[in-house]
Amino acid sequence: MIEMITFKLVIAIFGLWTMTRLLGKKEISQLTAFDFVSSLMLSELVGNTIYDKDAKLVHLLYALALWTCLSIGLEKLSILFPRLGRLASGKPELLIHNRKILYGAMKRNNLDFGQLHAMLRQSGVFAIGQVEYAVLETNGSLSVMLKSDVKEGERADLKPPTAEVVLPVALVVNGRIDAASLRELGRDGGWLVRELGRRGVEDIKSVLYAEWSEGEDLYVQRKD
Repeated sequence: MIEMITFKLVIAIFGLWTMTRLLGKKEISQLTAFDFVSSLMLSELVGNTIYDKDAKLVHLLYALALWTCLSIGLEKLSILFPRLGRLASGKPELLIHNRKILYGAMKRNNLDFGQLHAMLRQSGVFAIGQVEYAVLETNGSLSVMLKSDVKEGERADLKPPTAEVVLPVALVVNGRIDAASLRELGRDGGWLVRELGRRGVEDIKSVLYAEWSEGEDLYVQRKD
């Protein structure tokens, strides 16, 4: 029994390595939701075949070969029929367009502002007000284009080490004031109301997002 499991594991390792080489590095570097589900199913299939004493070696080889053929076939069909590829892998979606947050797109992808901030920070961007476009890719990563007038040496969120670094602060999220962020900024609700009033905003509940960053002043976006 132990010898058979060992033999199956060795065959499985070489079989999976061969599959990876045939399918290409995209399977690792650009894992889509469909690829993720496919990987889970494959691991379950191989695991059951290895530890099932009634499953013979030929069953493992057949499972690996069939899965490889199905995966390659789906890739080829996706190239021939782009609509099929979009159904299997999804399509990129704009989250920020022309410096405007697309809240509907965020809700469709089950994202909140905290997650959006985290994804922007991973892209090296700390201020939403400096983003021209942000695209959620099919593999879950975020592609970001900054405003054309923002240069690397002028970005407020990337001060030189000799200067004090002040990170942007979200003051209003979906119509609600973040009191803790206001206190951190050393301001109060009255100051925020006055600043919003200067921009023609009379009701805070009408604000989708408001952010303060040093050098950029107050960035405000109303709800649609």
